[in-house]
Amino acid sequence: MIKEVVVVEGRHDTIAIKRAVDADTIETGGSRLSKETMQKIKLAHERRGVIILTDPDYAGERIRKIISQEIPGVKHAFIEREEGMKDGDLGVENASPEAIRRALSRLRTSTHDPKPIIQWEDLIDLGLVGGNESSLLRERCGKILGIGFCNAKQFYHRLTLFQISKEEFIAAYEKALKECNHGA
Repeated sequence: MIKEVVVVEGRHDTIAIKRAVDADTIETGGSRLSKETMQKIKLAHERRGVIILTDPDYAGERIRKIISQEIPGVKHAFIEREEGMKDGDLGVENASPEAIRRALSRLRTSTHDPKPIIQWEDLIDLGLVGGNESSLLRERCGKILGIGFCNAKQFYHRLTLFQISKEEFIAAYEKALKECNHGA
């Protein structure tokens, strides 16, 4: 049983979560968060804690951002894009129970008013921004760090939001670089 309440987008996501783990969910009903839904999420966070597990797309990211701004300290779980893809449809409801359990085992907690540990220039210097392989390298790093795939600006934001240490970041970068060089 997962102590925290898992925030998902819809009913099909709830079904997928319940196939994977014993957990309670709150459904946002898509990317539009009503005042009532936000109140439920705040109450759940106060009483049990909240884990956000939304689709790895623009709408899912928008929900994460809104909730994180309203409720600092929520936890985040990310499924990989390829794990949520089925017949051209991207979403948590398509992820296997194993992928959901893996995402829930690698939680990240957002920080209120975080200060950057990794600098934007570091990302440029390491080829995570502006290079031919930058997207692939960020995707691998995001997978290793458990923060999901995103564009360069969002990747930098997640590194800061989740206060990823320089040591953890460099270890993930080196592993990702090896994977990319070996075609893994």
